[in-house]
Amino acid sequence: MFTGLVEATGRVIAHEERGDQARLTLEIPFAAELALGDSVAVNGCCLTVAELPARGVAFDLLAQTVRVTALGALRVGSVVNLERALRAGDRFGGHFVQGHVDATGVLTKLEPSGQDHVIEVSLPASIQRLCIDKGSLSVDGISLTIANLRPDAAEFWITPHTWQATHLHAATIGQPVNLEADMLAKHVDRLLEARFAAGV
Repeated sequence: MFTGLVEATGRVIAHEERGDQARLTLEIPFAAELALGDSVAVNGCCLTVAELPARGVAFDLLAQTVRVTALGALRVGSVVNLERALRAGDRFGGHFVQGHVDATGVLTKLEPSGQDHVIEVSLPASIQRLCIDKGSLSVDGISLTIANLRPDAAEFWITPHTWQATHLHAATIGQPVNLEADMLAKHVDRLLEARFAAGV
C-alpha cells in the first residue's frame, strides 16, 4: 500500500528487454536502505527489488506489467517517481494507492500558471467513469486532485513543491503515464455492477 506522496525521484540506468519481460535498473537515492523483496512504487507501479547490483537497484517487469503500464516506454536517463511501501504508524497524507496500474493516459498539457503549473492527462473511458471533480487520481504514482473533469481528460493544478519533488519538471507533452483510479470507487463500481446484473 502507498499514499501517492512521492518520496524521491530516480533515474533509469538500464532497461533490458527479456522477451516479453524486462529488467529495469534504477538509480535510487535510498538504495542503501533497500533489501531483496522490498516493494517500491516506480511511477505508481508496485515493483519488487530483484537484485542489488554494485550500482542501482534492479526490478523485473513481468509481461503483464510491460503490457499494462507505461514502464516499457522508459529509456536510459528517464526520471521516475519513487515511493516505498507505507509502514504501520506512518502519516497518511495522500490517498489509498495500491500500486496496481489500471490503465495508461498521455500528458496533453503542461503549462505554467503563476507559481503553479497546470497539466492535463487523457483518460480512457474505464478510468473516467471512476473519477469525480475534486476526487483523487494517481498519475505516475502522484496523488493528484482532479480540478476539472472532462469526458476524455482530467486537468490538475500542480504546486511548486510537487512540480520540483516529482518527475513532472522533466515531463514532456505526449509522455505516457500510469493511472490508478481510487480504490474505493473501484469497489463501489464493482458492487453496483454485480447488483444491476442480478436485477436487484
